[in-house]
Amino acid sequence: MKLYAAFDLHSSNSYLSVIDEEGKRKLEKKLVNDAEGIVSVLSPFKKKLTGIAVESTYNWYWLVDLLMTRGYEVHLANPAAIQKYKGLKHADDRHDAGWLAEMLRLGILPEGYIYPKEERPIRDLLRKRGHLVRLRTSLIISLQHIITRNCGIMVSVNDVKRLREDRVSPLLDGNEDVLMAGSVSKETIDYMTRKIKSIEKTVEGKIELSSSYRQLLSIPGVGKILALTIMLETGPISRFQKVGNYVSYCRKVGSTWVSNGKAKGKGNEKNGNRYLAWAYSEASELARRFDDQARAYFQRKSQRSNRMVAHQALAHKLARAAYYIMRDNVAFMPEKLFS
Repeated sequence: MKLYAAFDLHSSNSYLSVIDEEGKRKLEKKLVNDAEGIVSVLSPFKKKLTGIAVESTYNWYWLVDLLMTRGYEVHLANPAAIQKYKGLKHADDRHDAGWLAEMLRLGILPEGYIYPKEERPIRDLLRKRGHLVRLRTSLIISLQHIITRNCGIMVSVNDVKRLREDRVSPLLDGNEDVLMAGSVSKETIDYMTRKIKSIEKTVEGKIELSSSYRQLLSIPGVGKILALTIMLETGPISRFQKVGNYVSYCRKVGSTWVSNGKAKGKGNEKNGNRYLAWAYSEASELARRFDDQARAYFQRKSQRSNRMVAHQALAHKLARAAYYIMRDNVAFMPEKLFS
């Protein structure tokens, strides 16, 4: 008799449900997140277990790796695509684990991609770089506002980020408190800049763009670090059947529910990969600034709508182009994108 298992995973504990091929529950148990304890509980069922579903929470790495190492067939459940009956009066971890196992038994479990274990650390290091870049940007904007309020001038981002020359402190010399606020911001920005450069150097020394991803560098606004980010966050492009699936995964499509020509609300606009969303937004901004055709497209869109809509439209275009570039291993073709 075939068995199916599922874990409702939490930070310190998990709820395990094991059912048979008729849906009858064979085991329901709350477990501490201990590797040997979990393996011990599963071992009596190992020969009959067809698969184990694990909910894709923020901490799924250790459990999925543990189960795969021990020879289990693991399915990473996508919680964003799983819906329970809204009329339920009661739901808890027991029911959640049981429902995951039931969907696995029925063959309707929405699954996520299990990134290879060896690629995850470098991908997470690039995610940390992106985190630092966003923090640094917020500090730069704050420092620019301090200078504008007190000096009536606007200092460029490049002047704020300079490491070898301090162009901030001389502007704020007139007031001790304002100078301290500006200096703290500048020192923190410089520290983050050095750490960002350190991460970039480490990443570039450990991984190279594979052959099917090298043409990403031909996209305006995409340099080596962004290309590596796109490669590691995308994984095999073959897992996306159509370009629309990929662009949706990158969070570059809107979400609207329509019935009889009338809007009936919106879906989950954050469903997808937020790191790819950020990468293509960065590429959009850089392409607008440094590529003539991208800038012309952006300006046409801005005139018909506004700057934010134009920014998103350009990011959407770049994500679509990246899909075909990765799928067909071809260079960027601006005449197809901006015509």
